[in-house]
Amino acid sequence: MISPRKLLPYLLALGLSAFVCLTDAALPPVQAQQIDVDGTETVPAKLDINTATPEQLKSLGLGENYVRRVIAGRPYTAKNQLVSRGVLPQDAYEPIKERLVAHHSS
Repeated sequence: MISPRKLLPYLLALGLSAFVCLTDAALPPVQAQQIDVDGTETVPAKLDINTATPEQLKSLGLGENYVRRVIAGRPYTAKNQLVSRGVLPQDAYEPIKERLVAHHSS
């Protein structure tokens, strides 16, 4: 039998996970505030794929190779060009598409 003391950390982690899931679901999908990544650089709620730094792109969960491909393919006129140009596969694009924009310079 597992002692309650050994079980407590797992129960706390489970409760915290449930709390995070519930609070994330209650938030609107886009927030205007800045997100502090590492204490020195802030990442906008929506990243412009034409101007985002490698660190900002990595903060979306993109790997080093995808980050290089996104930067090499600039400029973009629409965020879906990441898929249509073959820069990212659809399954890598789907989870982050709501956090991206493609502003074009005039």
